[in-house]
Amino acid sequence: MSIQTQTPAPAPAMDIRELMRRRGLKEWRLEVTRTSELTPRMRRVTLTADDLEGFEPKGGQDVVLMLPDTEGALGRRHYTVRSYDPARRLIAIDVVMHGDSTPATRWALGSLPGDEVLAFGPRGRNVLNPGADWRLFVGDETAIPGFFGMIETLPRDAKARAIIEIQSDADRQTAATEADLQIEWLSRNGARAQPSSPRLIEAIASFQPPPGAGHIYLLGETSTVRAQRQSLVARGFPKANIFAEGYWRPDRIGGHDHVDDNH
Repeated sequence: MSIQTQTPAPAPAMDIRELMRRRGLKEWRLEVTRTSELTPRMRRVTLTADDLEGFEPKGGQDVVLMLPDTEGALGRRHYTVRSYDPARRLIAIDVVMHGDSTPATRWALGSLPGDEVLAFGPRGRNVLNPGADWRLFVGDETAIPGFFGMIETLPRDAKARAIIEIQSDADRQTAATEADLQIEWLSRNGARAQPSSPRLIEAIASFQPPPGAGHIYLLGETSTVRAQRQSLVARGFPKANIFAEGYWRPDRIGGHDHVDDNH
């Protein structure tokens, strides 16, 4: 098994725009309407545009935001569309706060109504697959926007379970869903997230799949996600029913790792 890494390219903005267009991603000039604090470590940026025709994200998909670094150069940052209200033309992007050390946290903390940001998308394979009798979502706090974006599209009484590691109980959130949802929150009691989370890896190792066809979604730190997927595959869980993506790893800013057998 190997990992395909998407590292933000240090190319000029026009070069990145051309790359995004070649990938079939539509360009959007979005405007900040407001920012708000959801929890002590999660901040929401709400965006709009005069024309969002064709902006049709599926639950769990992301957009590529062009955000400046400390020297003003634009780089790609993938962020989940937490929600989209087409009638009001409002897009919500939730950002985990890491002090002010990353472009995304600086953007989320410093954005003011009227500020503009260039975005491409929606995009991403992180969507609900049909045909599941139950679904399991396992990850850290960076996975909450993607997990909840998917969970909130589930039909009434669909069976779903989530196991989410957070820094403290203050980081808990509530999903607005009619699904039969159970969430287990694993608090680190104030400690920062670390690679190869023992509790998240153990949560998968000890998980007993219920009857029927299940789909499992693993998001978060790359080495944790890789170990979780390996554990499931070793136990005979169908690879096609596992979605695994690394959202972060130490000493890297931006980019995702697709964890599967094909890269």
